[in-house]
Formats: sequence, C-alpha cells, structure tokens
Amino acid sequence: MAPIVSIRNLTKSYATGFEALKGVDLDIEEGEILALLGPNGAGKTTMISIVCGIVNPSGGTVTVGGHDVVRDFRETRSMIGLVPQELTLDAFESVWNTVAFSRGLHGRKPDPALIERILRDLSLYDKKDTMLRHLSGGMRRRVLIAKALSYEPKVLFLDEPTAGVDVNLRKDMWQLVERLRAAGTTIILTTHYIEEAEEIADRIGVINKGEILLVEDKATLMRKLGRKQLMVELSDPVATVPDALASYGLMLDDGGRHLVYDYDTTAERTGITTLLAAISEAGLRLRDVSTRQSSLEDIFVELVGEK
Repeated sequence: MAPIVSIRNLTKSYATGFEALKGVDLDIEEGEILALLGPNGAGKTTMISIVCGIVNPSGGTVTVGGHDVVRDFRETRSMIGLVPQELTLDAFESVWNTVAFSRGLHGRKPDPALIERILRDLSLYDKKDTMLRHLSGGMRRRVLIAKALSYEPKVLFLDEPTAGVDVNLRKDMWQLVERLRAAGTTIILTTHYIEEAEEIADRIGVINKGEILLVEDKATLMRKLGRKQLMVELSDPVATVPDALASYGLMLDDGGRHLVYDYDTTAERTGITTLLAAISEAGLRLRDVSTRQSSLEDIFVELVGEK
C-alpha cells in the first residue's frame, strides 16, 4: 500500500541563507501514529507547514493521498487537519460557530451531530455558546483541536498540542488520539514530552538541523539503540574505580556509592557474571544490584548530541 504522505528531497531555504530543511525524505503510512522529535529550530514546524500548504518548499515534492501539495492544493488541504502551536482564534466568536465555520470552510456539509460529539469529546460542549475571549488558554487549545477535527481529516498534524496545558487536557487529548487512530486517521505528532511519544507512537522520527536522523518502529528503535545499565551499590563509597576493574568501562555515581556498567542485552554475553566476580576480588563489598533500561529520551539526547 502506498504511503498516505510521501516526502522526497524536501528543502527549504530563506533569503538569509538559512536552510531549514536539507533534503528530507519521509513516508508516513496510513493509520499510523508517527512522533516527530527534535530540538527547537530542528525543522519540525517548517516541514509540517509545507505539507499543510502554508509554506512553499524551495525544492522537492510532497504528496498526500497521491496528490501534490502544491499543484493539487485544494484536494490535499481538505484531507489534512492541523493543530498549530499558536492560539490564533477570533476572540469575539462563539465556540460552536468557530468549529462549525471551520467545517464549512473546508467544503463539508453542515453536521451538527458531529460538531456536538467533537465538543463533548473535548469537554467543550458546556462552553459552546461562550465567546473565545472568555476561555482559558487550555480551553482555546481544545477549540483548535475541535476545528481541525470538524472536517474529518484523513491526516492530522498535532504540533506541540499539549505544550503548556493542564494534565486533564493531556489525558483527554491522548484518549481522543486513540479513538481517531482506531477510526483510521493518520496522526503526526511533534512533542517535547518524550514520554508521551514513547507511550503512544507506532514509529519515532528524529529530526535535527533540517535533516531526518532516523525513522524507526518504536520497539525496534528501543531494541537497537536502547541499552541497559547495571547499578552496583557499594557498602562503602570509593574515590576512583580500582585498576583491576578498568577494562569494564565502569562509571562512578552518587559520590562513589554506585558503579555503573553499560551492557548490550542482545549480546551473547553481557559480562555481568565476570564483573561481579571481579568486584568481589577487588575487595569491594556490595549492598545492592539493580538494572535500568535506556528510555526514549536517552536515545534522543544521544542521537541529537552525536549529530
């Protein structure tokens, strides 16, 4: 099956000479949740803006559902929902009218039942007649989401949707995302909350300085790049790692109270057994032993740092 979004050699340069995107290639499969991670200025929002037809590319092609986003703008824009970072709303319009207008703006027939369901899903129905200027920032964020969902997009971009919002909205948001995925909506998420990406995404993409560093199935990424650490708590702290243990690449932590050992869980031998024996032979007494798995945040920081 062809990807619902296909990006080929996408570039974006500005008059200042700044290259926001440098030959990005990316395929997004229908019905998946892709989390796009990257530091500020990495190119996430620029790429999303090009796919959504808000910004013109300098080079390359983007297709959505087989339609070119530049040549077939109307077709692609009607397929895409966008929840931007900025809270840009008409302050003197009501919640209901704002969401209903968004549906009509994208060529959809009126559907009050759908609008009501969306507002209820986002805990907005009791505010349906309230003017937007009277809503809190979190509630206005919910309205942006409702606007994007009102015309039933096949592809939904969520650009930092939970940045600066309360825990309840985050919970509502991820429950809604799960329902949308179940209904076949493709979702592309950018977030600074890496634990959210780790919990909800099917695949993880990492972008930095306008380049895609990798796109991997989440479980595969964790298996390939994740590491485990053995934490050895000592009865008595040490100032330095004994020479007899130098070959193990140990690190000291917690003021010399812990020895930290990195190992590969997929290797034929982890070296843990020989390490523990060597620690005993070196005259160190153990208080406790535990393990820690690398998180997605650890992997992200390592990838961006190496780049």
